Amino acid sequence: MSTDEVDADWLRLDNQICFALHAASRAFTALYRDTLDELGLTYSQYLVMLVLWERGPLPVKQIGEHLRLDSGTLSPLLKRLEANGLVVRERSAADERSVTVRPTEAGAALRERAVELPRRAAEATGLDLFEVTELRDRIVRLTESLDAATTAG
Repeated sequence: MSTDEVDADWLRLDNQICFALHAASRAFTALYRDTLDELGLTYSQYLVMLVLWERGPLPVKQIGEHLRLDSGTLSPLLKRLEANGLVVRERSAADERSVTVRPTEAGAALRERAVELPRRAAEATGLDLFEVTELRDRIVRLTESLDAATTAG
């Protein structure tokens, strides 16, 4: 195979890891959509609630760090969750610039209805639990490598 053929092969859509990950992400979002609609959440709002269910009340900045979102993207999500009665945002008495977010009673109760989502997603992959865990760990390592490459160069 010539260099030109190899280069052309690299540029095929089906050979792009970025596209494979993008397509998988969209498929997961579609899988979650019906249940999330029943819960009254978007996928992004669900991710915010996951962080709060796991970690408890957090400053907005820390939520953004966990989700890899900037405050401009996160603020509208939090406002919508607050309007829906699922979280409360409170300014810190010690630092007025800092806002802490905590789940309300309704937001905490929503966790019980959401617990089936990860199980259903894992089953839909067609992989066993070990394979799902291994795949997740590989994706985490990939993300860490990409982060290092983007900060180094």
